[in-house]
Amino acid sequence: MNREYIDILVNGANDLGIELNMFHVEQFLKYSDLLLEWNEKMNLTAITGEREIIIKHFLDSLTASKCKIIKGHEKIIDVGAGAGFPSVPLKILYPSLKLTIVDSLKKRTVFLDELVSYLNLKDVEIIHGRAEDLGKDSGLREKYDISLSRAVAQLNVLVEYCIPFTKVDGYLIAYKGSNTDEEIATSQNALNVLRCQIENVIDVTLPYTDIHHKLVLIKKLDATDSKYPRKPKLIEKSPL
Repeated sequence: MNREYIDILVNGANDLGIELNMFHVEQFLKYSDLLLEWNEKMNLTAITGEREIIIKHFLDSLTASKCKIIKGHEKIIDVGAGAGFPSVPLKILYPSLKLTIVDSLKKRTVFLDELVSYLNLKDVEIIHGRAEDLGKDSGLREKYDISLSRAVAQLNVLVEYCIPFTKVDGYLIAYKGSNTDEEIATSQNALNVLRCQIENVIDVTLPYTDIHHKLVLIKKLDATDSKYPRKPKLIEKSPL
């Protein structure tokens, strides 16, 4: 990676209020290299340029720091992480996070296993499975301080996927596009049923772009009813 791209990474992070050291930079460079290498063999990301990876994957993932709830020691689950976004960039930034990554596609979890080994990340668990099934697992249910999800589903569906994993008084950080008002409005029933509420909606401008998106910060107020999450077909047919 050339100097220009390193400057974009460091200065872009600084625009988000984040100071990256040389260790962080080296980890992100290795991440980019491995992602590009694997992407030639399998479709992990439609974003294939180094500059775009830095901005639209790495910096975008790090915007979660604007929620001010990640201090560096939390237990976090990333639901539908794909090639590791947003959780792996956050793990690079905060090495003491305890991280679980869930994805339903085996090829992605194989890549993530390789990535975790390549970056020598500790306290990371990769699970191949569907959130709707894993949310019933007593070893995972209501065990996490923070759940994360980026570009997975509409908010009313996403809440049913993620909130069962989240501890009472814990949070879901949902990465959403700029036009989320309608999603928020239609998610009120899901929020009520799943005993949580939107605590904040944070506007984000991605450095080096005119891209705007929002982080929806949802707090879990009480334990989730045991019937949730429901079966995938039921969630799809009749979202809350």
